Amino acid sequence: MKKLFVFIAVISIITLGLTASSFAQKGAFKWRGSGGWGPGTPYNRMYDPAKVETISGVVEAVNRVVPIKGMDTGVAVTVKTDKETIPVHLGPEWYIGRLDIKIVKGDTVEVKGVRTTFNGKPVIIAGEIKKGDSVLVLRDASGIPIWSGWRR
Repeated sequence: MKKLFVFIAVISIITLGLTASSFAQKGAFKWRGSGGWGPGTPYNRMYDPAKVETISGVVEAVNRVVPIKGMDTGVAVTVKTDKETIPVHLGPEWYIGRLDIKIVKGDTVEVKGVRTTFNGKPVIIAGEIKKGDSVLVLRDASGIPIWSGWRR
């Protein structure tokens, strides 16, 4: 009887181990991370805090974007200034969509960010966007995204 109990216990432990490893390999508990929007990613390295500029204008459109292949979807606004019309990347959709401040077509905004290029076209990666009296801070002074919270 004791041998039977030990045999059943060993088989149960082996079965449990195989089941747990199969869940891990198939991604049952897959952690998404920053989706390519976090600190240290190729996208974030394009943000140079020494090159921050400020633009003001009217939002002409709110769009979903994938700046670099493989990144999660983000939110961008197209801002028309006195000099140009330029896309402004705000951040990942999973973060921007949860904020209390909503940016919509027709809003007058002031954007502080860094100008860069994607596919040969100018873009501003926003660090801060001001709408009326509300200020939405997206990156700290060193360029670390606010949505990366615990990594700061």
